[in-house]
Amino acid sequence: MGIIVGKDTRVVVQGITGREGSFHTELMLKYGTKIVAGTSPAKGGTTIQGIPVYDTVEEAVQKEKANTSIIFVPAAFAKDAILEALDAGIKTIVVITEGIPVKDTIECIAKAKMENATIIGPNTPGIINPNEKVKVGIMPNHMFSLGIIGIASRSGTLTYEVAWEISKIGFGQSTCLGLGGDPVTGLNFVEVLEMFKDDKETRAVVLIGEIGGNAEELAAKYVEEVKYPKPVVAYVAGRTAPPGKRMGHAGAIIMGRVGTAQTKIEAFKAAGVSVAETPFDIAKILKEKLKG
Repeated sequence: MGIIVGKDTRVVVQGITGREGSFHTELMLKYGTKIVAGTSPAKGGTTIQGIPVYDTVEEAVQKEKANTSIIFVPAAFAKDAILEALDAGIKTIVVITEGIPVKDTIECIAKAKMENATIIGPNTPGIINPNEKVKVGIMPNHMFSLGIIGIASRSGTLTYEVAWEISKIGFGQSTCLGLGGDPVTGLNFVEVLEMFKDDKETRAVVLIGEIGGNAEELAAKYVEEVKYPKPVVAYVAGRTAPPGKRMGHAGAIIMGRVGTAQTKIEAFKAAGVSVAETPFDIAKILKEKLKG
């Protein structure tokens, strides 16, 4: 099964005629994703990679029954693209774009909650379900394999590395998604943990965190409070980051003792979550926890 995306996912690519949109459309198609349409204003009636292009998302929904969107438009136009998708009835929106003003993101997430829709991102590598051969994102196909480990991450590159290590020991992934590297994102660790808890294919969960914010602390509290029924393994990036300096992502910044790697690690350990010293240790811990 996996979470959020699966065999019924029908994707419209917003910004399909751009360089990034066209390139990743081809890779998603090769993976097995059902991309049914693309949109690009004033370019309706054309095709990209054999995919019909429409002027609006509404047309893609009406004519191709699209139910999921992936957004490759520039930051200045991302808000309009997200709201257009929501107005058209799209229920899962993957926002690859980074640098979207926080005010715009908050407005879009608020509307998504009203519409009972899910936003992944912004500034995310997307989501992949190897068991269903569905990828709505930009992650490299060969790093992932059919399996039983759910992964939620704030870091794109670390996601790929950890997934590869898990694939090498034969566990593979049920679903892997990037929450996004911006200060405000559509999903958080707690929400994803709840989804994985109910997913029969997922036997253990990996959380890849980083400095900044309190998402990891909230996840640790949730795991402890609900007595989470599946093994959870965590890794927190940015242990040597100096206070006040942004490290890679807009959301990764330490202010005093708030948001440090140490506070997050302490919270996880207090909740009984195994914390890996390095990304490469995650697979070893999983192997120990799931042996037999």
